[in-house]
Amino acid sequence: MSSPTDSPRILTPQRKQLELRTFDLDATLPDDHRARAIWTVVERLDLAAFYDRIQSRGENAGRPATDPRILLALWLYATAEGIGSARQLERLCSSDDAYRWICGGVSVNYHTLSDFRVDHESLLDDLMTQVLGAMIRQGLVTMTCVAQDGTRVRADAGAASFRREAALADLQQQARLQIERLKQELADDPGAHARLERTARERAARERADAIERALSEMPAVAEVKRRNRGKKGKKQTEPRVSTTDPEARVMKMADGGFRPAFNVQLATDVDSRVIVGVAVTNSGSDLSMLVPMLDDMRRRTGLDPGEILVDGGYVTLASLQAAHQRGITTYAPVKTTAPKSPSGCIYNRTDAPAIALWRSRMQRPDAKAIYRQRAATAETVNADLRRWRTLDRFPVRGLRKARCHALLNAMAYNALRWTELADPRA
Repeated sequence: MSSPTDSPRILTPQRKQLELRTFDLDATLPDDHRARAIWTVVERLDLAAFYDRIQSRGENAGRPATDPRILLALWLYATAEGIGSARQLERLCSSDDAYRWICGGVSVNYHTLSDFRVDHESLLDDLMTQVLGAMIRQGLVTMTCVAQDGTRVRADAGAASFRREAALADLQQQARLQIERLKQELADDPGAHARLERTARERAARERADAIERALSEMPAVAEVKRRNRGKKGKKQTEPRVSTTDPEARVMKMADGGFRPAFNVQLATDVDSRVIVGVAVTNSGSDLSMLVPMLDDMRRRTGLDPGEILVDGGYVTLASLQAAHQRGITTYAPVKTTAPKSPSGCIYNRTDAPAIALWRSRMQRPDAKAIYRQRAATAETVNADLRRWRTLDRFPVRGLRKARCHALLNAMAYNALRWTELADPRA
């Protein structure tokens, strides 16, 4: 019988004890795990263009390249899980079973991951087209009816980074003087340590000067938009400003009513399958001219025009409505109520072209209004999915080209999940 004075028996950690473990990486994930579904999709894709860019061949110097299938699958799975940081993804590849399963023992670093995400815009665009083509051939996407909507995504730039042209010119002059001063110091100082430090400072000053140069090159485009908006009701006239952090970002009005640096991401979604069939990223804060470019994008990706297109009032222009009509596409969009009404109650204008008159009369019918109500239930829910559950709430990269890469990865990750759901007979 123990006594209260006896020492308690406890198990203490033995961290220096050597252990030999058997480990089956494939057994860590169940058969229906999302990572396996993503890998299955990636295996179906033709990545020959990615492999053609690899320079480690034969007896050429250099370490073997990481398999593009691994990098693509990692980013698609990470995006599907709401992970948008390359550094965080690197950590997960050594600590999370799903990411370790995708890697299959291959180590990756955040530099490789980050470069892969932003260096293959055209190839990622081709992969998006491949996925859509396969789904169309399987009858999963019909393009009978498509809903288009835009979402403004916060850019990786602060509001304080925006400068007027005069301020940018002053900063450019200061940066040039700093570069010249550092170059002179490097030439005069023989010390190795000081030389390395000053070389780093010179490189930083040169990068800042390049950023200011890019900002100045964007100033004419911003000034032109300001000129077109001059005199419009409710438009406050201010001097054009450009960000030194991300010169291609523009200040836009966000969903909460505030104004922040952002890009405009346009998505077109097939109503029946909820699959994204069109992706575009612009730095225009208006949707007014986005309908026809999205129709072109969908035809390029799928070889098809949608039978019907659902858009909100921000896309309505007479030119875009006529262009859609000429392609045989029926447009469903709200009609402004400022036009006079005919005796039958239809809103009309005496100068309407036939296509515009058909649209106005069509939107007065109850069946057309019922069809139009599918727009919000389709496009807005897909946009919300990418913003809330994927990584399209804020861009972690800078510049239009890199922003497009990020948006394409989001659309592909979403479509990959939809593909597995639609192709599963149990779904």
